Amino acid sequence: MPYIEVIEHAQAEGKLKEVYDHLLETRGKLAEIHKIQSLNPESIMNHMDLYMTIMFGQSPLKRYQREMIAVVVSAVNDCEYCQTHHGAALNHFWKDEAKVQALWNDYEKVELKEVDLLLCRYAAALTSAPSKVNEAEHITPLKEAGLVERAVLDAALVIAYFNFVNRLVLGLGVQLEEDKGEGYKYD
Repeated sequence: MPYIEVIEHAQAEGKLKEVYDHLLETRGKLAEIHKIQSLNPESIMNHMDLYMTIMFGQSPLKRYQREMIAVVVSAVNDCEYCQTHHGAALNHFWKDEAKVQALWNDYEKVELKEVDLLLCRYAAALTSAPSKVNEAEHITPLKEAGLVERAVLDAALVIAYFNFVNRLVLGLGVQLEEDKGEGYKYD
């Protein structure tokens, strides 16, 4: 049960109802992460603008890479809600649930392309010990693996975004939906 009041779709009025209706239309469903912000509808809109830009906007990172990073960050933070949601999204691209589950447990043991493994290492490092991240150990290997600087920036944005969302989920008691976060529009 959430730690703060949540306004459900059926009780939403005014701006909040507009925001909820828009999310249902564009994303296919209304997630608990949206509803936890129901007392501040403007924050939902700004949150979704940021999410859509980072996760669905033009980027040299592929969509699956962004979802993979989301899963690794959420695993490091032990955020089951985001692991489940973004694990389902990653599985939409990978079509290998066992591989997604393995990523949750230990990305180092998953058969990944070199660049993807480096992205996972960067995500884990920037999440668990941000002050220890350095150019030689984390950024240079990404560039040497073929990522352009914009891709490195986008990876950092995804990592930072999911650390933000994980803290909303964990800090406000957001519970996983009964359908385990499936059925969203992933493309």
